Amino acid sequence: MELEKTDPDIYSLIEKENLRQQETINLIANENYVSQSVLQATGTAFTNKYSEGYPQKRYYQGNDNVDAIENIAIDRAKKLFGAEHANVQPYSGSPANAAVYLAFLEPGDTFMGFDLSCGGHLTHGHPINFSGKIYNAANYCVNKETEKIDMDAVRSLALERRPKLIVSGLTAYPRIIDFKAFQKIAEEVGAIHFADISHISGLIAGGAHPSPFPFCDVAMTTTHKTLRGPRGAIILCKKKYARQIDRAVFPGTQGGPHDHVTAAKAVAFKEALSEEFRIYAKKVTENAKTLAEELINKGIKLVTGGTDNHMILIDLLPFGIGLGRPAAIVLEKAGIVTNCNTVPFDPSTPFNPSGIRIGTPSVTTRGMNKNEMEKIGAWLASILKDPDNRELQVKIKEEVGQLCREFPIQPG
Repeated sequence: MELEKTDPDIYSLIEKENLRQQETINLIANENYVSQSVLQATGTAFTNKYSEGYPQKRYYQGNDNVDAIENIAIDRAKKLFGAEHANVQPYSGSPANAAVYLAFLEPGDTFMGFDLSCGGHLTHGHPINFSGKIYNAANYCVNKETEKIDMDAVRSLALERRPKLIVSGLTAYPRIIDFKAFQKIAEEVGAIHFADISHISGLIAGGAHPSPFPFCDVAMTTTHKTLRGPRGAIILCKKKYARQIDRAVFPGTQGGPHDHVTAAKAVAFKEALSEEFRIYAKKVTENAKTLAEELINKGIKLVTGGTDNHMILIDLLPFGIGLGRPAAIVLEKAGIVTNCNTVPFDPSTPFNPSGIRIGTPSVTTRGMNKNEMEKIGAWLASILKDPDNRELQVKIKEEVGQLCREFPIQPG
């Protein structure tokens, strides 16, 4: 391999990362393993190309092949989600959300988004984020008792604040989003309905979660996570908003697209259009339910009491406040990779939250099923109940290693 000769330091770290991924169970809900085809498409000569503009409307010459790839990606994205228009150029989720806001809002305008502590994203209006600094954000939360979104409360807030845009979507919410109900509220107050489906787009594409179309005006998704593509994003919208969205992406928020990533997006969309992917998406949700049931049976509290999608949010408040990060560190010592996360109405801070977020996309890609989810659930519960037991961590790490060898990350 040429890289090993030219930069052995970086080559060594890449090899170490390959080994780390092979030898650990990845339960991070927004990570996945792409196919060899997606990897190959990402590392191509398209890395060398600049292509500001859109197909047949570029500011650089030499873009015939770029135009062809981008058009293929657009057509596949539209078919995959049943959308009227698709922009496949956004670099990632947060820049894509910024483009949507730019398309429909002026600085100081009011929009509604899902509160971070209840399952929303930073870009849904958190005060430290651009979305909360540039715009006037009104955040809806979950019901304190059910920990689920109360659509009557969302409607009341919308009637009170009269936002120009309403965000439906999630980053740490384990239940179905009622896009039709959000659309009805948006229409009542004359707002744009924007669905952030970054986490669930693969489930939507595979028929394992209701689609925001035809209800929403515009949707954004990252192309990794459950969609199992390269790091990037796309924006989908009704045809009447196509020009606004395209101008907001370029030249509004970014310059030349990453054409090598566009190629990989196109490959991932083709994979997601297959029957095999539909089977995968269904298995992701089945595995999540099995894992959630095992955790509940072992006495672990879950936010909302379970899951409807790929995600589970473990509430560690019964063990103490702010234990999410220490728990994630201990789990990693046992070979299980997760991330700490806030729980609804968390008395601690986002940096020291009281929960753990886990998900099943990656383990499902490895081919794991019900039996493996039950085994993983038992490991999780044992460690969370006895976090200072180093011998237990060593024992489970050995068992984790054996399971990972039985289900290797396939090269293709």
